[in-house]
Amino acid sequence: MNLRTPHLLFLGDVKNPLDAKTARGILDWRPEHCVRQLRLPGCEVDLGLPDLTPAAAYALGARSLVVGVAPLGGQLAPEWLASMQDTLLAGLSIVSGLHQRLVDIPALVSKAKEYNGALIDVRVPPETIAIATGAPRTGKRLLTVGTDCCVGKKYTALAVARALIEKGINATFRATGQTGIMISGQGIPMDAVISDFLSGAAEQLTPDAAPDHWDIIEGQGSLFHPAYAAVTLGLLHGSQPDALILCHDASRTRIDEYEAFPIPELETCIRRYEEAARLTNTAAQVVGLSLMTGAGSDAEALAICDAFGQSTGLLCFDPLRNALTPLISSLVP
Repeated sequence: MNLRTPHLLFLGDVKNPLDAKTARGILDWRPEHCVRQLRLPGCEVDLGLPDLTPAAAYALGARSLVVGVAPLGGQLAPEWLASMQDTLLAGLSIVSGLHQRLVDIPALVSKAKEYNGALIDVRVPPETIAIATGAPRTGKRLLTVGTDCCVGKKYTALAVARALIEKGINATFRATGQTGIMISGQGIPMDAVISDFLSGAAEQLTPDAAPDHWDIIEGQGSLFHPAYAAVTLGLLHGSQPDALILCHDASRTRIDEYEAFPIPELETCIRRYEEAARLTNTAAQVVGLSLMTGAGSDAEALAICDAFGQSTGLLCFDPLRNALTPLISSLVP
């Protein structure tokens, strides 16, 4: 996927930092592609970039505005349309990973034609996806899974893939969501795939490979989320992971924005993920625990990881703070 860079990151008027995970992910993993941010009145999220209008950003070298927010339901708020139109007038492309496609919004389509602008929808699955076969495939696969949404599955997968590659191990990051696709330039947006084809899409994303090759697969959703468990299960069955890394926010006890649903004990989460994964790979097992440890000191984060590691018996780490050497050594002795 060819996205024109650099980017102006659009944050709209969001108030919850978790809603800006797309912008944050691109900034963290492709900082060289990010020049400025665009915030509307009422926005309470700040990436630490200077604020700039589309016209000023274009003059500075930006060539795309990336919709950097992922609100519940994936719709473009009507009050954002004026900024989108100004963006096209300024000469920038618009890149979006929302469920609502830019090309389905008449006001943007007409402005794009008027100003010769480009509307790029990332959340579009391949036209042809086969039904899953469940047949074993060669190569090794690791899938990140979560106790909830927004608990570091993408960051963990990117960090593990990078650590393997730095050690000289043949590995590929496999993006399954809009932000991962924008970071890596390829992938399949699993939550846009018709449910009957989810596992088939996962098989297509992680094909036969050399025996020593690792696919590091970005997880989606959570088995314990009342709205998004389906995509998680499809990924589990189709990717046939040999290894799972469970991702968890150390401070979270309930599903975010679904307070009626408590997060199960981690031992329960581990058992249920292994049971589900073993439908298509009987050897699947959780090999590590990736934690979001918060904004405390490194010493506090280390203490949190130590406590969780002792209680679960797993290698425990914060992918933003800790070296992954012990995990990598366990995967590739």
